[in-house]
Amino acid sequence: MTRTPPVGVPAHVPLVHVLRDGLVESVHHGSVVVVAPDGSILFQAGDAETACYPRSAAKPMQAVAMVRLGLSLPPDLLALTAASHSGEQIHLAGALRVLESGGSTEADLGNPADLPFDPAERDAWLVAGRPASRLAHNCSGKHASMLHVSRRQGWSTSDYLDPARPLQREIASTVEELTGQRIANVAVDGCGAPLFAVSLRGLATAAGRIASAPADSPEGAVAHAFRAHPEMVAGSRRDTTALMAAVPGLIAKDGFEAVQIAALPDGTAIALKIADGSDRARLPATIAALEIAGVDPGVLARFTSDGLTVTDALKN
Repeated sequence: MTRTPPVGVPAHVPLVHVLRDGLVESVHHGSVVVVAPDGSILFQAGDAETACYPRSAAKPMQAVAMVRLGLSLPPDLLALTAASHSGEQIHLAGALRVLESGGSTEADLGNPADLPFDPAERDAWLVAGRPASRLAHNCSGKHASMLHVSRRQGWSTSDYLDPARPLQREIASTVEELTGQRIANVAVDGCGAPLFAVSLRGLATAAGRIASAPADSPEGAVAHAFRAHPEMVAGSRRDTTALMAAVPGLIAKDGFEAVQIAALPDGTAIALKIADGSDRARLPATIAALEIAGVDPGVLARFTSDGLTVTDALKN
């Protein structure tokens, strides 16, 4: 295991320009890294070494830890375990299936109540007068699986989010193993789960290890779930789902504050963070990084955005 990533202000660089009639109107800074299957750096722009919070880009690692602890779900529900879902009916029904299969109910979920993440789904809820619910929260699949594992292991469920409890200690250990780094800091994510700070390089390394793992391993099970059910990882109107459907074998996961990971079956992987947390710059930077990783630009052409262009820092 390598040293703990340093904690400080990352040395971000300009990555994405917002153009209006040929004039640069706004600039988004950030950092991007592309790693080879052996974890070495193929490309870097900005700071890949300073610790950052992966937010929901950590969910594939959390899912691997739970499979190692005995979580056994069909691929669609395992994909939901690692999801930041849109709150569509398939997601709500799936989270309910995980809860019921583990002997839990919505009331046991430790995540806060929320409206669906997808704007169309959220508007439909509001029109119908439906209140926020824990099941509709985008992390409910992960929390349902955390409850499932805790009950399977005979651990208490009322405190399953406590970093000192066995479940979260096992997740932390898995994060350190997959990233090859010691956790630099522990915080609380928006859903209430522990959040472990690592570097972008560590995140990309972990994504590559999951994507290239043998099919019969916990990592391979998670990768298969992503590939078989990209609609469960995000949603029918989400770019991360569309990317996985378009690029053969790709696994991808976005996170709040404009974090993104993606990895190809051979283990080549990317990780990026947009400094200001703006989601509009995340996709253009992701597309540029995937091209550097070797994805056919023709496959990615439909994901380009009018008025957004990457800077020279993202051109290999």
